[in-house]
Amino acid sequence: MMRKSLTTATLLLAVVIASPGAAQADRTLPANMNLWPNVDAFALDLYAKLRAREGNLFFSPYSISAALGMTRVGAADGTAREMDAVLRVAPGPANQAIDEAAQVRRVAAAYGSLQRYLTGGADQYYQLFIANALWGRKGVAFKGPFLKTVKEEFGGGLSEVDFAGATEAARKTINDWVAAQTKDKIRDLIGPGMITPATVLVLTNAIYFKAAWMHPFYKELTGKGPFYVSATQKVDAQMMKLTEHFRFAQVDGVKLLELPYQGNDLSMLILLPDKREGVADLEKSLTAEKLSQWRAKLTAREQQVFVTLPRFKTTSEFLLNDPLIQLGMKRAFTEQADFTGMTDSKSLFIGLVLHKAFVDVNEAGTEAAAATAVIMEGEDKPGRPVEFLADHPFIFLIKENTTGCVLFMGRIVDPTK
Repeated sequence: MMRKSLTTATLLLAVVIASPGAAQADRTLPANMNLWPNVDAFALDLYAKLRAREGNLFFSPYSISAALGMTRVGAADGTAREMDAVLRVAPGPANQAIDEAAQVRRVAAAYGSLQRYLTGGADQYYQLFIANALWGRKGVAFKGPFLKTVKEEFGGGLSEVDFAGATEAARKTINDWVAAQTKDKIRDLIGPGMITPATVLVLTNAIYFKAAWMHPFYKELTGKGPFYVSATQKVDAQMMKLTEHFRFAQVDGVKLLELPYQGNDLSMLILLPDKREGVADLEKSLTAEKLSQWRAKLTAREQQVFVTLPRFKTTSEFLLNDPLIQLGMKRAFTEQADFTGMTDSKSLFIGLVLHKAFVDVNEAGTEAAAATAVIMEGEDKPGRPVEFLADHPFIFLIKENTTGCVLFMGRIVDPTK
């Protein structure tokens, strides 16, 4: 079911990557980390579909991937294969017949292992909370293996809600859960009319992050300074300043700077093109492989860097149907979708994928939150809406309905005259 896209925007300066970074002494990478969903690659794939929109852009690739990962647990056959490819999930052993049950376990375990690792490092240095939940229509029999897998690997339990009889109350319940999990940073994730009596299941992920810089900016030095929104146009922004030792690189006309958070588990990586108008070219050329190569060139030994960075706060929201379809996740949004791993219904499909994200970067550190909802619709869905866009000349009639007698008839060429 296609809906009108929500307002989004494009990156001006920074790509924010939350990665394991330098692990603490009590955290070790598991041997099977190569089976984790490749969130970096998915992030760059999705970013390529979103970057054309104007203005700021901020989203959580992990949140989107996790919500779709739960959804994929209930997918089968071609629908599952397309989702695995888009989410960059490792396929089963090569040259072997696909064992659907084994691949479901493999995918779920990969997400579960990654989630446990990410949250396992949260301590007194920073906050990182990840929560998942299922919201099922009252009276629908969801399959035990699906519920068990999502609960065990994602921590997402099922709550029954009355989508048919109390649609608005159900929407409020889900939105209130999202707000609570993100400390009120993400509110009204699901807008009015996005849940209908045809909704069968909503799968949600919420993520909240707050951390202090390892090296805070000097608040007393923050002041107005020029920020060039194009080669010649500039605005006055609150520019933060700091001189400290950081990992830094300059490669292919781009400066890379890594700003660590306390605990050194997480950091912000900033990609700054040398040219003021260079961000468009940077976006076009940026791939997961190139990003990995660039990150490898960050100096092993920190060097002194004088940093000037704008203080910023932004919120972005997205309807992700079209970008995901463009990436190859096609069947999941059509009546040919196969989500028989969730229920026995063969008419379940993804109606909407919604995402909202917030970030606040200041002298002390960073606060960020995001949430994703995958809204599943089913067999008693109303007909999909067709678009009627009267944005060009048309003829009209006013008639009596019983006889069909035309009382008036006309043509509109310019409605302003």
